[in-house]
Amino acid sequence: MPRKATPFPLDLASRVSPARLAALGILLAGALWGVYWYPVRRIEALQLGGVWGSLIIAATACVVLSPWALVQRRRLARSSALGLASVTLGGAAFMLYSIGLVHGQVAVVILLFYLTPVWSTLIERLWWRWPLTGRRVAVILVGLVGLGLVLGANGSPLPHGIGDWLGLASGLMWAVASSGMRSHNTLGPGEGSFLFAIGALVTAVLLAPFLSPWPGLPSMETGWRVAGWILAAAILWWSASLALVVWAAGHLPPARLGILMMSEVLVGVFSAALFANESLAWLQGLGAALVITAAILEVMPARAGA
Repeated sequence: MPRKATPFPLDLASRVSPARLAALGILLAGALWGVYWYPVRRIEALQLGGVWGSLIIAATACVVLSPWALVQRRRLARSSALGLASVTLGGAAFMLYSIGLVHGQVAVVILLFYLTPVWSTLIERLWWRWPLTGRRVAVILVGLVGLGLVLGANGSPLPHGIGDWLGLASGLMWAVASSGMRSHNTLGPGEGSFLFAIGALVTAVLLAPFLSPWPGLPSMETGWRVAGWILAAAILWWSASLALVVWAAGHLPPARLGILMMSEVLVGVFSAALFANESLAWLQGLGAALVITAAILEVMPARAGA
């Protein structure tokens, strides 16, 4: 006698914890952001280089997300000042990262951004007064040694250009922002992403006069391609993907958020090597391994007293 078919658990998503859903979403978003450099570089190649391409992407994302902000305007009004500031700062961090991808080597900028677990550990100690255990000291030391190797391949352990500095600053700002979002953010994904894009847009406007002159509008021949890449980046990355990131940041510790988004490092490093001919030197590869190791150490289950 045939067995009775087991009904498909349609309510599976409702039984999965928000933390697990957030982890899956961050893995997917991280992988997507691993190829974000490609539309940014394409827009640069079609004339809107420097900060201007990223500025227009953020402005477009604000327009796309504005209906959600209008619908949830009361929630925005009720949100705490620290929560709003944290989300806005997160947008500023991502804008620095976006601009850094134009000015620097893709893999190096990504790795500098992903020193976030090191900064998160320091923030948790200095801001939240959490104990600095031996494992957390190891996270800081391994991450900083990795940073020195990634940058030292060019002769100095310090950032070498504007792209490196922007990547480093973006990771530090994102560590602060994600800590604040986890503790104070009450926004939903739609209005949260809108505020995120606002923070990015304001940052780009402030930096534009100092980083690059206005390049002028693209020609009619290339204008439609520029518009297509801008729309794709604004909708896929700065709207849909960021909605996932903003929501997940409220359900995951900052360091865990950083390690799950390490999927971006792997996708970014390999895609840049394959499609942009930007491979890492062996010393940089060793440094990259240490940066990733620091992130893994941060989320390993701690033993008693560790």
